[in-house]
Amino acid sequence: MGLFTLEGQHVVIVGGSSGIGLATAHLAQQLGAMVTLVGRNPERLQWAAAELGGVRSAIADAADEAAIHRALADLPPIHHVYVAAGSFVGGDVLTGEMATFRRAIDTRVWGAVHVVRAAVPKMSGAGSLIFTGGLSSDRPVAGAWATAVSTAAAEQLARALALELAPIRVNAIAPGWTETPMWNDILGSDKQAMFGQVATQVPVKRLSTAADVAQAVIFLMTSPTVTGEVVHVDGGHRLV
Repeated sequence: MGLFTLEGQHVVIVGGSSGIGLATAHLAQQLGAMVTLVGRNPERLQWAAAELGGVRSAIADAADEAAIHRALADLPPIHHVYVAAGSFVGGDVLTGEMATFRRAIDTRVWGAVHVVRAAVPKMSGAGSLIFTGGLSSDRPVAGAWATAVSTAAAEQLARALALELAPIRVNAIAPGWTETPMWNDILGSDKQAMFGQVATQVPVKRLSTAADVAQAVIFLMTSPTVTGEVVHVDGGHRLV
């Protein structure tokens, strides 16, 4: 048996149909876990479940508390939960749409709370929860204040709930610029040029892949004394 194993454990990934969530599902499955994917896009979720094979899946938007409870209600006991749901939300604070701004916080912060309330009763006082913060907690940029607030709140939520839910462990992952499908919609044809420029600025001289971040998520699932922590996977970007 390897150092990192999830053999016989049940891992639930909310936002698991693409990007970091899907990469985490792949790795958890390779380590012996039984995996359940939760996502809001039926077509993408169906594709991801077929790609993995042998996984459960449930359609639910993390921002919808009732839907999350329905999605998790009939699942077997849960050992680990990773809330990967969340995206980049831009917009000027004075002129942007309030509904868009609320969506950033509803998904990443309230979504995490919804998942906690649905999952913890199925965790038998053990296991781990992992939320998604981000580089913008330390390095906010103009025009993306809602993203910065939501990532910072998710990270602080992990610290607070590490005390409130103990001995369940609660941590957060903080990715930097990461090669995921999310950026295709945001940057379009400018994506590769922008990613190339950013890569020259970070100490490791490359951006993270979804698989890189997934390894850190698995570390948090399999490290029995790590709790209340934020693990940064950003190539050192926040330092420069």
